[in-house]
Amino acid sequence: MELASQTKQTPAQGARQAYYDRLSKLDMAPLWEVLKDIVPDQPKTVCAPAIWHFNDVKPLVSEAGSVITTEEANRRVLVVENPTLRGKSRITQSLYAGLQLIEPGEIAPPHRHTSAAIRFILDGEGAYTQVDGEKTIMSPGDFVLTPSDTAHDHGNTSKQPMIWLDVLDLPTVNFFEAGFYHHIDAEKQNTRREDNDSLVRFGSGVLPDGTDATLNRSPIINYPYAKMRPILERLARAGDIDPCHGARFRYANPLNGSWVMPTMGAQLALLPKDFKGKDYRSTDGTIFVCVEGKGLTKVDGQTMEWGPRDVFVIPPWQRYAHATCEESVLFSISDRPAQEALGFWREGN
Repeated sequence: MELASQTKQTPAQGARQAYYDRLSKLDMAPLWEVLKDIVPDQPKTVCAPAIWHFNDVKPLVSEAGSVITTEEANRRVLVVENPTLRGKSRITQSLYAGLQLIEPGEIAPPHRHTSAAIRFILDGEGAYTQVDGEKTIMSPGDFVLTPSDTAHDHGNTSKQPMIWLDVLDLPTVNFFEAGFYHHIDAEKQNTRREDNDSLVRFGSGVLPDGTDATLNRSPIINYPYAKMRPILERLARAGDIDPCHGARFRYANPLNGSWVMPTMGAQLALLPKDFKGKDYRSTDGTIFVCVEGKGLTKVDGQTMEWGPRDVFVIPPWQRYAHATCEESVLFSISDRPAQEALGFWREGN
């Protein structure tokens, strides 16, 4: 009887609930009941920190080659899902990630879609991506762009399988319900330009006459690791080492110095041996890939140990710090450009 009296509604509460019920029938709701959830005091992420060790996932990615053909799958990819977003094909709320396999002699045919994509090469050597008629041969550590609505295909003319990390802004595009997809009825594109033409044209501090300098994404298709690694070494030798991030640069649009894409931005960092980074947090959930070395990242009481080709994710506004036992290189990508453009990106300690 005492419990019943505690749960029994007062006349005022009953009248209020009846009012809410009438609102619901008209697809309306009282703001004061949900305000604390939709306007939080600070970011409240639904994502979890997570790591995918390459030695664990590589056998499963390789096995996909015997499970399904590229013709059947279109793209043979294993989606990397955040543990708290299972079934939603997301590694963060705004980004999709997957591990793609292409076997020797295979071709993944061309298509185009609204979502922008990047490829970060993890394993193998010699496969290619072709974007709007420009082919680039890929190597581990290369950062390859497939901007929004560009035709792209992949092929492997080497003698070894190749695996790379795909990251797309699919969840962002789908949030706006603005996605389009177009299959191109051809096995592969006709190559119109020399391999890595865009890097030569736009990556040397010059712009060809007639270049559209208002382009909101980089015209460069591949930022090769062989050319990027020496830049990190130069920064480190000069002492340009951030206490949180190490010696780091961002991949830039050479036309205006902005991020390579309007929705996704990437960086590359060299962490010296025995580096102990200070705590850092920002509102962009960030995907990391260890390119070289070994270390660990502590995030909100959890420790993730990483090594070459491991992939891990830090949720938005969670404090984290990197530490190394040997010189290491970390690639990272997030939705920071989109947040900056909208005016709500923040960082802190």
